[in-house]
Amino acid sequence: MEPNSRIRVGILEDQQIFLESLVSILESAGIEVVAQCSSVEQFLAQTRQQPPDVALVDLRLEHKDGQQLADGCRAVELLHDFYPNVRPLVLSANRNAEEVERCFRAGAAGYLCKQNIGCAELLEAVGRVARGERLVPSELFPHSIVEEESNASRSVLHQLTAREREVLGFIASGADNLKIAVCLGITERTVKAHITSIYRKLDVENRTQMAMLACQLGVERPATV
Repeated sequence: MEPNSRIRVGILEDQQIFLESLVSILESAGIEVVAQCSSVEQFLAQTRQQPPDVALVDLRLEHKDGQQLADGCRAVELLHDFYPNVRPLVLSANRNAEEVERCFRAGAAGYLCKQNIGCAELLEAVGRVARGERLVPSELFPHSIVEEESNASRSVLHQLTAREREVLGFIASGADNLKIAVCLGITERTVKAHITSIYRKLDVENRTQMAMLACQLGVERPATV
């Protein structure tokens, strides 16, 4: 977004009272709310008409009839694929680490646990995401994985070869070794060699940490996997 420009936010939230509260908090801080939706379809339609800078997305969306549930992570995935300039910020009560990882793999720029934030924290998070930062919940992941990008972290990332960064992008998207091999036109053995090198250079313990660190550092992910 342009420096000093007013932040535009779209909200995907099915609980009306919570939706109205979010609108009030954001607008009182001078943030423009360009969409207030309870369904993924409606939200994407409004995003097409007036794209926000940040999309506040709830994960569990219940239809008005109470019989169907929609997955907010699917909205995050569609935003990543069709509206890459919109930065999704997931706001959910779900504290499951695997679910958080799924959101980042889908393209989330940040994740906030509803129980742990107040108005000030929410506004700060929206501002940081709008400026291009990535927010990973520190209470769900080791500090070494969620700390803000530092010069040292970026330096480590720059140690990767161009091919290793490509592989890392696929890992951040959730692709397995066979899928990576097919997409890049290389053998699985070569993929494994690249991953071994990435483990060593990034000093991570497992594939989940590798994917989370890739998201935190803003590694470019393939548009489709």
